[in-house]
Amino acid sequence: METRSIKTLLALYICLSIFISQSWSQSAAPLSTSKPLKGEGLYSFLKRHELNDTDHKTLFLELNKGKFGKDNALLAHQAYTLPATAIELHEPLFGKEREHYPLESDIMKDAVFYLVNGHGGPDPGAIGNYGKHELHEDEYAYDITLRLAKKLRENGAKVHLVIQDEDDGIRDDRILTYDNHETCMGATIPLDQKQRLKQRTLKINELYNKDTEAYRRCLILHLDSRSTRKQIDVFFYHHQKSKSGAHLAKVLRQTFENKYNKHQPTRGFSGTVSDRNLYILRNTTPVSVFVELGNIQNFRDQQRFIIADNRQAVANWLYEGIKKDFYQKHKNK
Repeated sequence: METRSIKTLLALYICLSIFISQSWSQSAAPLSTSKPLKGEGLYSFLKRHELNDTDHKTLFLELNKGKFGKDNALLAHQAYTLPATAIELHEPLFGKEREHYPLESDIMKDAVFYLVNGHGGPDPGAIGNYGKHELHEDEYAYDITLRLAKKLRENGAKVHLVIQDEDDGIRDDRILTYDNHETCMGATIPLDQKQRLKQRTLKINELYNKDTEAYRRCLILHLDSRSTRKQIDVFFYHHQKSKSGAHLAKVLRQTFENKYNKHQPTRGFSGTVSDRNLYILRNTTPVSVFVELGNIQNFRDQQRFIIADNRQAVANWLYEGIKKDFYQKHKNK
């Protein structure tokens, strides 16, 4: 690489390390310094500080120009400046313990998502009984939605959380306490079902019309309510006329089946994909998929919701399916 190119890259890198402006609040990790251990070479030094020899060596050498011996040998008395390795993102809605988190990759930088958990505000949705406790649909759907949003943002996607609760954040409790603090991006959620659906649908379409990303998808997360004896797997709806919605739904379903076959090979998976003429599927502009995460009344399905690791697994599997669809429908064009 020519010296001029290196200097240009270095200047851009340092500027990015100081401040990066994206659609969500974020800051960069400060540059730090370190001295080499006795007898430590350049490769070992970089490896010890979790720096990639391919990606970070050129920047490291330029940042520390004049501090090396022959053939870029490290000098024991020198404190070397380390390139920043992570961009820190910030989202207060994820809660105090998780509001700061690193950008892990930019593999989904060309994608934007509109995530909607069912119900909220004055409407708790379906209510299940678990011992002496009540399980409220909106609380568990919201927690999984937040976890999915975080996973998408960690990998470079832009995410709109259409339903928001400034108090809750991602929670690891088994019993998620009910409240009615949710808003539709700051607006009070109506009690009337039709008005509630209309409000979030209009917000999704408003956001969609402002976004320019080529890959735009909406996911609506709900919990179903059936007989306590009825155990169901995650299932998916799309609009009848949406081929892209059907494709995403099928990819998500296959992802869940693959995961269950890997982790519980004797269990089987009976989740389905079908079209439904639901209001939000019929009226949203972006490609949309409606996800039913299980039966809030069934004891076995309840384990999918009350255990935090299981809620995270559901979010992770949704992300894996979305990522596969993204590559098939967008990256491979």
